[in-house]
Amino acid sequence: MYLIKKIRGHIKKGNAKTMNSNKKHFIFVLFILTGLCNPRQILAGEDIQSKIDEYVYAYEGNNWFSGAILVAKDGKVLFEKGCGKADYENNIQNSPKTKFRTCSLTKAFTAMAVIQLEQKGMIVLNDKLTKFIPDYPNGDKITVHNLLTNTSGIVDHTILPDFNTERRLNPCPIEKTISTFKDKPLRFEPGEKFEYSNSNYIILGLIIEKVSGQSYAQYVENEIFKPLAMNDSGFEYPQQKYENFAYGYVAENDKVTLARSRIMSNAHASGALYSTVRDMYLWDRALYTTKLISQDRLNRMFEPFKGNYGYGWVIDQIFSRKSIRHAGEIEGYQSNITRFPQDDVCIIILSNFENAPVTRISEDIAAIIFGQAYKLPQKVNSSDKVIRHYPAYVGIYQLKPNLALQITETNNRLFCQASGQDKFELHPVLETEFILREIDAKITFVRDGKGKVANLILHQKGRDFPAPKIK
Repeated sequence: MYLIKKIRGHIKKGNAKTMNSNKKHFIFVLFILTGLCNPRQILAGEDIQSKIDEYVYAYEGNNWFSGAILVAKDGKVLFEKGCGKADYENNIQNSPKTKFRTCSLTKAFTAMAVIQLEQKGMIVLNDKLTKFIPDYPNGDKITVHNLLTNTSGIVDHTILPDFNTERRLNPCPIEKTISTFKDKPLRFEPGEKFEYSNSNYIILGLIIEKVSGQSYAQYVENEIFKPLAMNDSGFEYPQQKYENFAYGYVAENDKVTLARSRIMSNAHASGALYSTVRDMYLWDRALYTTKLISQDRLNRMFEPFKGNYGYGWVIDQIFSRKSIRHAGEIEGYQSNITRFPQDDVCIIILSNFENAPVTRISEDIAAIIFGQAYKLPQKVNSSDKVIRHYPAYVGIYQLKPNLALQITETNNRLFCQASGQDKFELHPVLETEFILREIDAKITFVRDGKGKVANLILHQKGRDFPAPKIK
């Protein structure tokens, strides 16, 4: 048993939290996950609908999900539903027509725009960056292909100090954003390896504008959204109000509060688009056709390179089936689209809860469709009777010689952090039993004969891992 980093949805990495927007997140797993059973026959439509409805209702009932979900098979919508509220203050419900920030799902549209321009002979994928930004340091080593596949070595601008202090809330033209990372050293030689970086797609946005003579927003509107009749999708401008647009929230136990503000136009071609689940399904259908680009170019877009990343998509397998997917996150929003092209299955989730586990929900819905094992989330119990025990659980627990779990408490919330990893909240189901929202695991705290907390037990995939409290 050892600690591994499992990148879910879109893979970010090297520095923490998965591909998309500006945050970095990965999910820690405390041993190698064993393969699930062989794929079984896909369930009938009515069975899928009822099981997905039961599953989604459980997440909504736990206050873990607010947003919209659409599930389709063979060109037919099997399930679509709005959950929670687009506006909690004014009691406006989410629906399949609600608009959400798509976060890093934007990147697939950016990649499509680049390939369209390549098809028109206006871009060559082996073009060097210096062709578009002549004074870019090391630009003679970096190709358009490197930018598309996150193999350029360019640092992610969202981890730089000025991002949260200046550029998150103040308008920032794309040229200024590029200036913040332009002179930073490359993290590795271009093409050497994969590392997710929003900066790559910021640069691609500028290239699209220079080559097409249109703004990025205009290009995507004219060349993708209009041809596909994605009438409820667009580029989010600051200070502009949009009809049926969901506010972004943070859900903590039974409390829902507005998320931090963010000027989305600064994310540009890496994350500034909004859409609905119905529009995103039109996008899915178009990717089975040559309406936007030729078939050979579609095949190239979905070819995995380093890190299983293609052109704006992660290409891998779920339940031994080929999947093409991406996820996104930003303050107040989470997004995920997972496509199974060989089965013609599509799962689209757009959420206006910052902590919604959309990747896990997507994978569990896929499990329902393909007849695989999944679990309904347990009911959270955050009563005062449970919370008063939290101080006793705080401490360090030794799982392995080089692997410890640190339990901390902040504002009546309990957190778990494995050595060298990110912090995850523990959600109580009993006084001594807690579950993790992001992964299929739970923790039980055990007291000794004198009533003191002596150890915890990590339960995961049918196995129990005791860890004595050492501090």
